[in-house]
Amino acid sequence: MTELNEHFERDGFVAVPGFLDEDAVAECHRQLDRFMVEIVPLLPADHVFFENKNDPSTLKQVQRMHEHDPWFRDFFDGAPHRLAKQLLSSEVVGRNLQFFNKPPGVGQPTPPHQDGFYFKLDPPEALTMWMALDDVDEENGCVRYVRGSHLRGMRPHGLTGTLGFSQGIMDFGSDADTADEVPMLAAPGDLLAHHALTIHRADGNTSSTRSRRALGFIFYSVNAKEDTIAREAYQKQLATQQEGKI
Repeated sequence: MTELNEHFERDGFVAVPGFLDEDAVAECHRQLDRFMVEIVPLLPADHVFFENKNDPSTLKQVQRMHEHDPWFRDFFDGAPHRLAKQLLSSEVVGRNLQFFNKPPGVGQPTPPHQDGFYFKLDPPEALTMWMALDDVDEENGCVRYVRGSHLRGMRPHGLTGTLGFSQGIMDFGSDADTADEVPMLAAPGDLLAHHALTIHRADGNTSSTRSRRALGFIFYSVNAKEDTIAREAYQKQLATQQEGKI
């Protein structure tokens, strides 16, 4: 077992500094700029979220980028896919490539949650990767993980009112939660990966000038089966919550 796997299995998350080098980060920025100009205006409304839907500068999330652009599809199928296979110790299926942002001054907090609640998998063998495109610290909303929380099962979730993160942990904030929480600072090209049951959250972006942009990658193990009935019920609930907001 590699050191990365040991950290992932023990803590429920792992950091990979320099997952992309400086040149690769620059190319990713170029491709992202192109995607925003050429592709985003053509996307369905439920794939693009804004903090304020009347202000394009408040773009906060873009879904399923790999389905709309060959460069991002090839990128998704490359190094992130290989790392997911390693960390989950199984063949994997890539399910989503996302853009995340917390615009300066208006980027809202991400509520504490477990991605597995959204995924509806049995067993919940999946992971999410988060790759920084900006310098990220506590001021502009770094990711915060609760170490070891993936070993303690699924927590109760309820509606949050936060677009893009519709469900959050209702009883978060115990002494154990706060004692085990770890803020993860990152530089452009650094990657974080976490298990589907790992509790995580992020504060809002209180910087007046700095964005907090990142790409996210979701992979399911081939051993995980989707509960389609639960998934459909969740999607109906989500559509109701999003009405008038996207």
